Amino acid sequence: MTDVSRNTVTKLLVDLGAACSEYLNKALVNLPCQRVQCDEIWSFCYAKEKNVTAKIAATVPSAGDVWTWVAIDADTKLICSWLVGKRDPIAARDFIEDLAGRLASRVQLTTDGLKLYLTAVEGSFGAEIDFAQLVKVYGNDPEGQKRYSPAQCLACEPKAVTGTPDPKHISTSYIERQNLTMRMQMRRFTRLTNAFSKKIENHVASIALHYMHYNFCRIHQTLRVTPAMEVGISDHLWSIEEVISLLGPRHPV
Repeated sequence: MTDVSRNTVTKLLVDLGAACSEYLNKALVNLPCQRVQCDEIWSFCYAKEKNVTAKIAATVPSAGDVWTWVAIDADTKLICSWLVGKRDPIAARDFIEDLAGRLASRVQLTTDGLKLYLTAVEGSFGAEIDFAQLVKVYGNDPEGQKRYSPAQCLACEPKAVTGTPDPKHISTSYIERQNLTMRMQMRRFTRLTNAFSKKIENHVASIALHYMHYNFCRIHQTLRVTPAMEVGISDHLWSIEEVISLLGPRHPV
């Protein structure tokens, strides 16, 4: 399609992903968010965790399950913060610390029932937050469909953790819809395919490119502007050429 080596294109995309990540890190600061939702989305690199042998682990340290921690502003639909890592206390702490450093004022935060958030939020925000969790109660897997269908959600129980979160806004609907957007628009996140990344660098670059496009280049259907324009960190719709220009004039495109 491009009459260029596949490795050359891959290297260009990894470099562009790094440039997008750097720009987002600088741009997403002092955000006037009021209601934020967080979640984690699963994928894997090189092989699923259960298939990682000692030999694979020795040659590809990043092989196995990879989780993307994501925070979205419920009002502007801006992706405020994201982190790629494991689903462990260290990743939870780093993710919430990064989110806290990007917000301009006190917010209402909603997460799922993952207990890792409790310590992470307390350590990063202290009492300066209205924090709640939406705990989902699941039933048994559908008979005969255990591999392809999720367990039935029987109930959602809102639980206030810190401060005085408004019960009307204890929700994870927007972040869950964002997870669907990721799976639909990034082939690496499609389930039951061979489209996964073999290198963690490629995986991270793909996510950075996705969020750059989502925040700055894609008009949100309900907002009629981009999330970056809605929150006030951009005054125009970015073009793909403008994103590519983040590589700088010396980069051989």
